[in-house]
Amino acid sequence: MRPNTNLTDHFLIAMPRLEDPNFFHTVTYICEHTSEGAMGIVINRPMELHLADIFEQLEIRISSTKVAEQAVYIGGPVQSDRGFVLHDATTEWTSTLQVTQEISVTTSLDVLEAIACGKGPHHSLVALGYAGWGAGQIESELAQNAWLSGPAQSDIIFNRASRERWQAAADLLGVDLNLLSGDTGHA
Repeated sequence: MRPNTNLTDHFLIAMPRLEDPNFFHTVTYICEHTSEGAMGIVINRPMELHLADIFEQLEIRISSTKVAEQAVYIGGPVQSDRGFVLHDATTEWTSTLQVTQEISVTTSLDVLEAIACGKGPHHSLVALGYAGWGAGQIESELAQNAWLSGPAQSDIIFNRASRERWQAAADLLGVDLNLLSGDTGHA
């Protein structure tokens, strides 16, 4: 990886040998990558929690059963008590970071209230917590073969079953993760 590579709007795909329990077999959508570090949301770790549980805790009234049953994800080990909503970029909310023309991430309550009453984004993924890396950390981990990285695709985030996302992200690179050895080296 070149030193000036920006991984914003990329998938970070855990290599099969990455045994950190926070990232084992995960795919993380990188929302922001600067010289100061990176921030992303793990998109394939659903919790045993649904939006109905979150809305009940926040005392938000729900108007749709489909919305109520939507899974909540473990977005990463940092600030696991804070909500992050990855969504299509059709609307901007109080606290929104537009990642691309297609994808934004919002941390304000107004997006959850809109989702609960059926007026939210068409596509969304709600996560608790995020994944974060300090300056140079993600580059170092890539050099150590802990991750694969490649351009993201919103279809994988919003339309694929969570159990399919890890391999689907690798498929974009032409990689079958099941065929990779746990032993890596450098040529």
